[in-house]
Amino acid sequence: MPLTLPDQLMGLGKRIKDRRLALDLTQQAAAAKAGVAHRTWRRMEAEGRASIEDLVRAAIALRPSWPYHWMNLA
Repeated sequence: MPLTLPDQLMGLGKRIKDRRLALDLTQQAAAAKAGVAHRTWRRMEAEGRASIEDLVRAAIALRPSWPYHWMNLA
């Protein structure tokens, strides 16, 4: 049975939180890095809800940095 929209949104929020914790960031630090309000970040994690722009900002803030590490070999 396919997941409902609320289930998918909750899963998105959980993945955002899991990634933030893996990076050892507080909600406040992650929100600041993404350029979104702390309240928005809390809502993203709790409900998976935010504007597309804020979700993209979160994705950029939480993206892996490893490609950039070995691209700067000089």
